[in-house]
Amino acid sequence: MITPYDVAANVAAHVEAVRAAGARVVVFPELSLTGYHFDAPVVPFELVRPLVRACAETGTVAFAGAPVGGAFGGSGGAGSGWGGGPVGGPNIGVLEVSGAGVRVAYRKMWLGGREAVRFRPGDAPAVVEVDGVRLGLAVCKDTGVPRHVADTVALGVDVYAAGVLEHAWDAGVVEERARRIALGHGVWVAIASFAGPTGEGYESTAGRSAVWDPSGGMITSAGTGVGAVGRAVIPDRATGGGA
Repeated sequence: MITPYDVAANVAAHVEAVRAAGARVVVFPELSLTGYHFDAPVVPFELVRPLVRACAETGTVAFAGAPVGGAFGGSGGAGSGWGGGPVGGPNIGVLEVSGAGVRVAYRKMWLGGREAVRFRPGDAPAVVEVDGVRLGLAVCKDTGVPRHVADTVALGVDVYAAGVLEHAWDAGVVEERARRIALGHGVWVAIASFAGPTGEGYESTAGRSAVWDPSGGMITSAGTGVGAVGRAVIPDRATGGGA
């Protein structure tokens, strides 16, 4: 369960999830470190340090959702900066957390609903490589924008990985988009979908985090329960390795 605005509590929950998952890569839903609240403050990197330690101990790379500062500084800014003023932003971001530290790996490009009242869109797709497996990153509405998918896949990806939030009555949207991406581009798709209540009117959310193979087949699903985890081994197309 995500505690509204309480980054420390949510980091602790992420630590538990990482330890329970026992996976090389763990993907969390949109704004998982604060809950879906437009007025949530930018997440300071120092509050994420317990998750850095857990990732170091487990060998995990975690992708967590958070409000982040501008591209060239500030708490949550790109690179390793722990200080300095933000330039641009705030953005709906994806933090890459590993034993090496924290960085902003991606900023949501396609904002939905009233998000633009607070947040600014990111300006470029992003790919992160883990053990030879290339993960293209996305957040929620990005997954429904063909241009975003095409531009991300064009960077050379094995997996299109997204953190999303949908109402329970829109649960079918998650699967429909994932299957379309997998079939249309011949890539694996991993979706971390918010489960449990959160802000901005999302009292009942879709859950059902899942992984689809390049043929569009769902190979694992976490169901609708809060804290449920879906696991899959995804091969590197070039070497046959996995993550």
